[in-house]
Order: sequence, then structure tokens, then C-alpha cells
Amino acid sequence: MEAVKVVNLTKRFGYFEALKGISFTVNEGEIFGLIGPNGAGKTTTFRIIAGLMKPTSGEVKVFGKDVVRETKEVRKLISYLPEEAGAYRNITGFEYLKMVAEIYFGKGSEAEEALELGIKLAGLGDSLYEKMKTYSKGMKRRIQVARALMVKPRVTILDEPTVGLDVIYSREVRGVVKDFSREYGLTVLISSHNMLEVEDICEKVAIINEGKVLTEGYVKDLLSEYDAKNLEEVFIRLVKGGK
Repeated sequence: MEAVKVVNLTKRFGYFEALKGISFTVNEGEIFGLIGPNGAGKTTTFRIIAGLMKPTSGEVKVFGKDVVRETKEVRKLISYLPEEAGAYRNITGFEYLKMVAEIYFGKGSEAEEALELGIKLAGLGDSLYEKMKTYSKGMKRRIQVARALMVKPRVTILDEPTVGLDVIYSREVRGVVKDFSREYGLTVLISSHNMLEVEDICEKVAIINEGKVLTEGYVKDLLSEYDAKNLEEVFIRLVKGGK
């Protein structure tokens, strides 16, 4: 089943055309990567899918619901983690996750289950009960990723989830996302400018540059098609205009 379908999507900001008719499809249960350099249009695309920004033209559907005409219904299906998600400095990580659980589910058993899952996903041990102003950037990111996943949305959108993190934290975050998607069969969309990193987690990708999708497909198929060692090589060959 198609989880997300993007067709001929465009977005203009004044005279600047950020998206130039992009199209791609994400199937239910996939970890899908939208990859490309900074400024390629990844964040704009994700904001439109999440119903936070209206497109200039084109169509986006999430499980068959149109993101423009059925925005409220789409937002119920999606959890979105922006690249620069903030943190509440003066509450603990536990208090933050508990607050999120209660916003989504009230104070019943569903909230308790979501909180338990959030604690597991964050993996911060006793540090979870310390104020978030004491957290490193990696710890804050783990809390935010846990927040996005713990409510078990049908689609989770993670915009550059490992940006600014060291190798260890980046690997831990990728592991959390991969394990979560496999265990619950949920759909995850990830953006990244780090194409080598994406190969570790995504089954399928769309490579985007200057507002255009250059290619889309399963990672192993793209590497074979372009006779490349990695997605970075695929990108370079596409930008240079040939295989």
C-alpha cells in the first residue's frame, strides 16, 4: 500500500522556485530517504507532506488523504521532527516524554504505554531524570527522536535526524529508527545530505538537487544501475549528466 505519494510538486517563494515538479512514492513500512545537498528542497518537501506548508501546485497524499484538502486528517497520521527541534531546558527528559504522551493520549493506559516506549527509545538511563539543559546535543536528539516515534504514527518524518552528531550518536539514532520501523512496521521518511550514512538505514531513496528529483529507487538497484560503489557516486554521476 502507498503510504506517501508525491506528484509534480512545486513550491515557489516569490520568484524563487524551491521545488520544480518533484514526484516519488513511499510504500507502507519502508524507510525512505530523501537525500541531496543543503538547499536541495528536502525540508520544503517534508513540510508540505506534514501539512505545515501549502504547495504552489502538484499533489501529495498520505494514505490516500490529500494534504491540502484533508490537512487535519493527515496530521493525525504523521509525526514530524524538524532539523532544528528545540528542547525544554528546565524540565527532565522524563517529564518531557510524559507531557508528549499525555498530549496525544490523555492520562490513561495508552499514555503509559507511549511513555514506556519513549523511555526505551531514548535509552538515556538515569540521565532521563536530569534537566534537559544538562544534555549534550546527542542526548537532546535522542529524546526528540523518541518523541517522534513513541506515539506510533503511521508515518514518521525525520528531517536530518543526525545532523551535528558525532559518529557514535549518529549510529545509535539510526539503530533506534531502523529497529523501531522493523518492529512496528511503520513508515519512516528521512532527509539527509550525508548520502553514505543513508545507505545504512534506507531501503529506498530519491536523490534531489536544486528542487528536482534526479532519480528514485531501491538503493541496491541504483548502485547496480549506475555501477557505483555508493550513493555519493550515483549523485555525482547524475549531476554531471550521465551514468
